Amino acid sequence: MKLDRFYPIFDSADWLERLVPLGIKLVQLRMKDASADHLRAHIRRAKSVCADHGCTLVINDHWRLAIDAGCDYIHLGQEDLEDADIVAIQAAKIRLGISTHDKTELARALESRPDYIALGPIYPTILKKMKWHEQGIEKLTTWRNLIGDTPLIAIGGMRIDRAAGAFEAGADVVAAVTDITLNDSPDDRVRAWLAATR
Repeated sequence: MKLDRFYPIFDSADWLERLVPLGIKLVQLRMKDASADHLRAHIRRAKSVCADHGCTLVINDHWRLAIDAGCDYIHLGQEDLEDADIVAIQAAKIRLGISTHDKTELARALESRPDYIALGPIYPTILKKMKWHEQGIEKLTTWRNLIGDTPLIAIGGMRIDRAAGAFEAGADVVAAVTDITLNDSPDDRVRAWLAATR
């Protein structure tokens, strides 16, 4: 399954309902501290808008709810891997993406035979406090050589003007968060991303 080169990440179905219709074909719903009922409602809405627009939906972290909802894709961070039942995820025929930051984490991630590997933060990010400093664009090339044909996603501080460099360094996909959600015109920013990555 070939992934689209542009991968925005949003923290509510509201964003997806607004922006997926603009032409997004790969999107992640990443909601942290929410109740199960609240999450279910947002997953249901996200699935609906993605189905209507031929967009691949990735659910961050909440693998049990994703299985229950019949989702196609789950993304797990390294801390999420501790509790996740990879066998159950694979038995449910759900594709899996995993975050990595160093070679130990990469080796661990590859044991789960993921459908993509994410590396970040490539640049400094304001999204969350991380123990990892910026990885730098060169590390994408290192990862590319280590993971073979597994799709590689660049995340962290990504902007449109940085996308070409990430692709040249070996990334297949570029993920963006605050570059869209904190933009004065998220709709126009998404259109610009689509134009730059298609």
